[in-house]
Amino acid sequence: MVRRVEAFYSGQVQGVGFRLSVERLAVDLNIRGWVKNLSDGRVRVVGEAEEEALKNFLERIKRSFSVYISDIDLQWLAPTGEFPDFQIRF
Repeated sequence: MVRRVEAFYSGQVQGVGFRLSVERLAVDLNIRGWVKNLSDGRVRVVGEAEEEALKNFLERIKRSFSVYISDIDLQWLAPTGEFPDFQIRF
């Protein structure tokens, strides 16, 4: 089943290659959506794909950046189908 996840990562997640790594993982796993640095120091990730792909995506992000992540706020939602691909937003 296709789902949407919105994740907010806190910690030292800016300036460590987080967005580029998330984009590469998303492309590898066929996730559609975006990643963006927020002005409060967090990084927001929005993705849509099959639920298992999203769970794999989130686990790989967590494993790759566990040293930098202090908290993750996740929300599972219904997909909108609005994303043609995955992008880094500025």
